[in-house]
Amino acid sequence: MSISKLEQLKRYTTIVADTGDLEAITELKPQDATTNPSLLLKAASLQGYQDSLNAALEGAGDDIGLACDRFAVSVGSQISQSIPGRISTEVDARLSFDLDATLARAYRLIELYDKANVRKERVLIKVASTWEGIQAARRLETEGIQTNLTLLFSFAQAAACADAGVFLISPFVGRIYDWYKKAEGLDYQGADDPGVKSVKRIFDYYKANGYQTVVMGASFRNLNQIEQLAGCDRLTISPDLLRQLALDHGRLDQRLFKPSAGEPRQSLTAAEFRWQHNEDAMATEKLAEGIRLFARDQEKLEALLAKKR
Repeated sequence: MSISKLEQLKRYTTIVADTGDLEAITELKPQDATTNPSLLLKAASLQGYQDSLNAALEGAGDDIGLACDRFAVSVGSQISQSIPGRISTEVDARLSFDLDATLARAYRLIELYDKANVRKERVLIKVASTWEGIQAARRLETEGIQTNLTLLFSFAQAAACADAGVFLISPFVGRIYDWYKKAEGLDYQGADDPGVKSVKRIFDYYKANGYQTVVMGASFRNLNQIEQLAGCDRLTISPDLLRQLALDHGRLDQRLFKPSAGEPRQSLTAAEFRWQHNEDAMATEKLAEGIRLFARDQEKLEALLAKKR
């Protein structure tokens, strides 16, 4: 009997579940899991997390932001019991341009995880890939707190993250594809998909230059995007797409390999980073949009918690 594409993919790539749904994680058995404000908002509607919502409010007083962090850590702690690897938990997107506030929130999340008996070695702090977020991650990494740099769309972001020594980046394949499909009116397929091409370029750059930063493709729209990136360090995939891979028993080949040569290393100043990122219209728009959307979902989660007080 042939094995599923999911099992074949696991030969080449570490699979991460892009969800806060414990039942899905238990069913699909990923190595790691990742959450964000949108996924936490969805988790807050699930019956299994109502006790966590109530507990998050206890002792938080009038600090709804603290209650949100407590809920995020409660969800993450429960997920960590069902996976062998790491759980990613995100800093409030509204702090994306404030280095000091990002650091303070990261320290609080690690402290809350410690109180929940989840060691920092099993946690990745997710931060938006702004210049300030990348510099906060640089500091955290030197202190033994590892990071997941999210909302990554431009090569400038990827180069700056590698230079900062971040543990992991999450380039958003599907959102890049969405932008180009709308802007150019083309439904890109296979290796021509702009999201796929972006991740491959970053992967080749990192491997050719000996960077240890993990490349984790994220935000997939279809199975083909996932299959084109077989061989990437990690892929974070929604439960629906994971189930589709589990049901498909066709052949899946490795597509990404360590190159023998590549683009030279870049060490960007703040001004160079901002200019290069600014020159990429897609990345500029999608980073700003992504921060806004996560911020709105954070506010909805805060409003939900506020009603429970």
